[in-house]
Amino acid sequence: MGLLDGLRSVLGLRAETDARRDADPEDLFGMSTAYMTMEADLGYESADVGALCFSGVDSASFRDAVDEVEAILEAGREETGTEFSVTSDDHGYHWVVLRDDDPEDLITSMHFAADTFIERGYGSRLLAAVFAYEKGDAALRHRDGGGEAAEVTEPAYWIYSFRRGRFYPFAPRSGRERDSSAEFKLESTLDGELEIERDKEYWYPLWPSEGGTHPWE
Repeated sequence: MGLLDGLRSVLGLRAETDARRDADPEDLFGMSTAYMTMEADLGYESADVGALCFSGVDSASFRDAVDEVEAILEAGREETGTEFSVTSDDHGYHWVVLRDDDPEDLITSMHFAADTFIERGYGSRLLAAVFAYEKGDAALRHRDGGGEAAEVTEPAYWIYSFRRGRFYPFAPRSGRERDSSAEFKLESTLDGELEIERDKEYWYPLWPSEGGTHPWE
């Protein structure tokens, strides 16, 4: 199974068939307490960025829906300070990428975008909401080629599957490896604060394109 087929299977058609509860954009507000627990208990800080993944439809109505999402985010930019862009990845999926150093505003803007798609009748096109975190640790410091001390960060993501109505952790490492122990620790620590996906078959890795850093790059 290829990468694109895998994404469709786990976040798309098969997930929709096997869904155990309806997705609800209100679930995204669970991150409002989760990000504080991530920092206090695990040492992860918000990377000040998140993204909404959706599949497109070749229709004027859908393009109008995307335009409305952009208009709503543009209108809220002055109040929240949330910067945004709409982009596509190498697999043909589309992303609304949001940047804000205030996690609360980032979560709220993500909710506005998702809710707008749903209100316009395109909730079925939503695949995932992705929240990025990073962990810097003095124990991870190394010396780079210039002899300067550099800090190695450990990225982690919480991914909300709209087709499953659940969150799951994703802790990528170099070489397209996953840090399973970090993912299980995230799961156990946030259990009760987030609606967590229990079936690990649906913990699908969202790898970035070659040369990218985040799943939407």
